[in-house]
Amino acid sequence: MLSRNATESLRDLASSSGATRPPGRVANICWLLLTIFLSAVAVADDWPQYRGPDRSGVSREKGLLKSWPAKGPKLLWTFCDAGLGFSPPSVVGKRLYTMGTRGKKDFLYAIDTDSGQELWATELGRSRDADWGDGPCATPTVDGDRLYTLTTFGDLHCVETSGRKVWNVHLKNELKGKIIHDGRFTESPLIDGDRVICTPGGNEGTFAALDKRTEKLLWRSSELKEEATSSSAIRIEVDGIAQYVALTGKGVAAVAAGDGRFLWKSDIPAAWIMVATPIFAERSVFVTTGYGRGCGLVQLRGREDKVEAREVYRNKVMKNHHGGVVLVNGHLYGHSDPNGWVCQEFATGKQVWSDKDRLGKGSLTCADGLLYCYSERDGTLVLIDASPVGWNERGRFTIPEQTKLPRKQGQIWTPPVVADGKLFLRDQDLLFCYDIRQ
Repeated sequence: MLSRNATESLRDLASSSGATRPPGRVANICWLLLTIFLSAVAVADDWPQYRGPDRSGVSREKGLLKSWPAKGPKLLWTFCDAGLGFSPPSVVGKRLYTMGTRGKKDFLYAIDTDSGQELWATELGRSRDADWGDGPCATPTVDGDRLYTLTTFGDLHCVETSGRKVWNVHLKNELKGKIIHDGRFTESPLIDGDRVICTPGGNEGTFAALDKRTEKLLWRSSELKEEATSSSAIRIEVDGIAQYVALTGKGVAAVAAGDGRFLWKSDIPAAWIMVATPIFAERSVFVTTGYGRGCGLVQLRGREDKVEAREVYRNKVMKNHHGGVVLVNGHLYGHSDPNGWVCQEFATGKQVWSDKDRLGKGSLTCADGLLYCYSERDGTLVLIDASPVGWNERGRFTIPEQTKLPRKQGQIWTPPVVADGKLFLRDQDLLFCYDIRQ
């Protein structure tokens, strides 16, 4: 399977106006075969960070199975030593990176995606217990030859893709961070150019930017001092104004990407726990949380160096706890407590359909026009159309086994990941890899 860049480069070569077809019958046959191959090849993309390349939860892959046999797609391998935790994987090339707790220590792992073999494991420090489940929750962010990830204690680590530690900064002890609820850090760091963006929260500033090579603190959002949450930040741009957006202890807020200057905030959908990542499209930011709070949309307009935020709607159609929401062709999809799986219009907030009988609460991702919905109760994965018409199922299966490690109050909370023609599912120490190429 070729990467998107490689495939597009070959297509450009084949269709270039300056290219001439080699003479001769053999050359003509070769040219024809190349054309046929390029028209049929699946397009693969990396998944270098939490919720994919642009943090939308939507994969760019093409050429995936449109339906599954009765027992589901082919299981390629099972990795059985990922440890305690909910850390979703990142996948770049033929390597998968994730975190987990072995014994009382947190580790960062590299796994070969073809064989399922562990390549290395780097200790990141002691683990932290929680009533709802132990182990790390962040996704390692891949940037060139380095990884950036965060432990639940708040240690932000930079590690080479060889497994060698480079630096670490403690968000609570060194940056005086403060996070809402139980104090566990679960966000996935954002890389933007030469900066690492994170949200330690607290009186020094909700957002922080560090030099990704040296760990030097570049700025704090001193005008915005709200507590951090379990959500991860995104980068957006409106009318030429680049900004970072994240859920805070009081709703949703944004600061200027250049210097952390406060831009705007809204109290949609403030709650004591907020996990779902904001979604940006059409100059608007959608946010949602559970605990009966619901969702809302804020429309943005830039004027010189300021941003005006206007509330478009707030309602309780999408009350997403922590499974995430995706936006596909103007419609939002995700699980809403207690409405079940919901399709909602992005622009208006209107509910299009809901279904709570086909699958229980869970997480999801989207690839090649299809939704991969993963049950938190028993590890059932259902493939449906990303369509406002309704729940159209194209296959389902259940992971072959569940973890025997103690869950406490936790469930199967790691969202599915699609990368390199493969589907990755996790249940604590168990990591399953399926072949979903056509």
